[in-house]
Amino acid sequence: MTISRSKIALFFIFFIYLSSTSSSAKKKQHAPCKELVLFFHDIIYNGQNKANATAAIVAAPEGSNRTILAGESHFGNIAVFDDPITLDNNLHSPPVGRAQGMYLYDTKNTFTAWLGFTFCLNSTEHQGTINFMGADPLMNKTRDVSIVGGTGDFFMHRGVATIMTDSYEGEVYFRLRVDMKFYDCW
Repeated sequence: MTISRSKIALFFIFFIYLSSTSSSAKKKQHAPCKELVLFFHDIIYNGQNKANATAAIVAAPEGSNRTILAGESHFGNIAVFDDPITLDNNLHSPPVGRAQGMYLYDTKNTFTAWLGFTFCLNSTEHQGTINFMGADPLMNKTRDVSIVGGTGDFFMHRGVATIMTDSYEGEVYFRLRVDMKFYDCW
């Protein structure tokens, strides 16, 4: 069985065409299936604000206390929180839920943390949870954290949350703006 040169050339041209179209084709940009912006307000316990603190240091490096964050990068501190979530940046606005979880300062030479938390939403507009986890390089203006799932209105949702420090007062209070874009909505 012999194959003519024209058939081989045609096959070769077809093969090159397929190779070039698949490698040069741009990846399709997906639009989010749902978007949501919320704010959460963290007030860390400092030994004098028990009545309104929403976060506490639960672990600290040896020799440190648990009412003041350790050193410049806070390396070794672990804090848990139960913070109010609002629709706007006002701490005194009616809460639409709670941000519950922890952050741990995991780098010695720069100001960064690892986050693991859940938004527990219970409002007329949204019911359910949204779960987040990932690195938070605090010195960057915006940081992306993975949305890894949820329940209720956010059942099995996945996406990216762009976090921005909206305000802070020393090492006692900070407010985060959380811009969520869901790309996998069930």
